[in-house]
Amino acid sequence: MVAGGLLAGLWSGACAQSASNANGGTHSIYTCVDKQGRKLTSDRPIAECIDREQRELGPSGTVRRILGPSLTDDERIAQEVRRRKDQEERLRQVEERRRERVLTTRYPDKATHDIERTAAIDLVDEVSNAATKHILLLREQRKGLEVEMEFYRKNPSKAPMALRRQLAENDESVQEQQRFLGSQAQEKRRIHQRFDTELEQLQRLWAAQQTAPAPAPADVPVVVAPGR
Repeated sequence: MVAGGLLAGLWSGACAQSASNANGGTHSIYTCVDKQGRKLTSDRPIAECIDREQRELGPSGTVRRILGPSLTDDERIAQEVRRRKDQEERLRQVEERRRERVLTTRYPDKATHDIERTAAIDLVDEVSNAATKHILLLREQRKGLEVEMEFYRKNPSKAPMALRRQLAENDESVQEQQRFLGSQAQEKRRIHQRFDTELEQLQRLWAAQQTAPAPAPADVPVVVAPGR
């Protein structure tokens, strides 16, 4: 059915060409080599060469255009898929070049990159130190609560509910701060990993910038002072 549709399309084109010739249009000759190796010539597109290249010649024998082989539906779909993949790859490369320019503009050298890494780590250390101080404070508070619990050491169940609740809340607060410290340790590792990855990429980009040819100097016009 596909081949029939293609032949019908060629036939329609041939009819249009014939009509043009009949109305005084320029005559064209179509030529190709079929799959048997025969050279065929016609005044319209050649059905036997529907799957291969054909040449449209003018009256003088010059090539007006080259007709590519007609594609099946599956071939057209595959061609469109390849075209889209190529376009996506080009866009990806453009975006990658843009990110590289942003990166080298932000970090023109390793010293600048090291400064920002240190600042990011210092910020994590600052909140971690605050959490550590909070844990120390909670432990001091717990010492006071444990002194009160000494009165109920033989029978802790007789301790006031408020005291037991304060002990439980103290334990939960300490655990919460410890979980927070663990998350901050993971954040520090993530920051170092990010900066290590950036540094590896930046080192390649910096090296490429150093080996890139310098732009040619602009011509400086020579001004000749008028004679005195």
